[in-house]
Amino acid sequence: MRQIILDTETTGLEHSQGHRIIEFAGLEMINRKLTGKYLHVYIHPEREIDPDAQRVHGISLEFLQDKPRFAQVATEIADFLCDAELIIHNAAFDIGFLNAEFARLGMVPIAKLCANVIDTLREARDLFPGKRNSLDALCDRFEIDRSNRTLHGALVDCELLSEVYLWMTRGQESLVMDIDVDMTTQMDGTAMQFERKPLLVKCLNETELAAHQHYLDELDKAVKGQCLWRRVESPVELGAEQ
Repeated sequence: MRQIILDTETTGLEHSQGHRIIEFAGLEMINRKLTGKYLHVYIHPEREIDPDAQRVHGISLEFLQDKPRFAQVATEIADFLCDAELIIHNAAFDIGFLNAEFARLGMVPIAKLCANVIDTLREARDLFPGKRNSLDALCDRFEIDRSNRTLHGALVDCELLSEVYLWMTRGQESLVMDIDVDMTTQMDGTAMQFERKPLLVKCLNETELAAHQHYLDELDKAVKGQCLWRRVESPVELGAEQ
């Protein structure tokens, strides 16, 4: 599954009040590894930026004067997101703004453009109910270095969110914990190379075997016949009984 870790910065909090996207960032992840492919653009919003919003992201309208309008980058953004699963912290916010921008241009919404959306804020609230689950708080909880993050830039936030997402979903790796992976070959998106370790087979000693047989004898008494385990152990005998 191709995944995109996504973040935006905006002129304000509500797209319904005419606020616009001023920065878009997306990092591509395949097989839980960043491929090195990304899309990052600054966008002229064609309106003023709320002072409160500017204090958060540090992006001024003066800085954006020579940047493209959303209409000029909309197709590039849509193509980058097409058919991917999106990973977003507080997805309703970013999806709302993207849908509003696409709607202005008569383009399809995210629901029709992308395969799925994972909201890491919602998942964090399920994992850590009653605790702070901002991106900063999660980085602190998972001991992720955010020393380079002084403002909430979209690309920096995507990099942090990719690490947070992998920490939150580490349980998905439990089925391959006995597999050595060459991690150095994965940043270019090539197929993962696996080297399987030999399985450890441990045989029971005589005392353990006797204890096992005693336990099965007790089960036979309880069911007044042959317990299910003995039937599995002796399928031929079971067929003979039938």
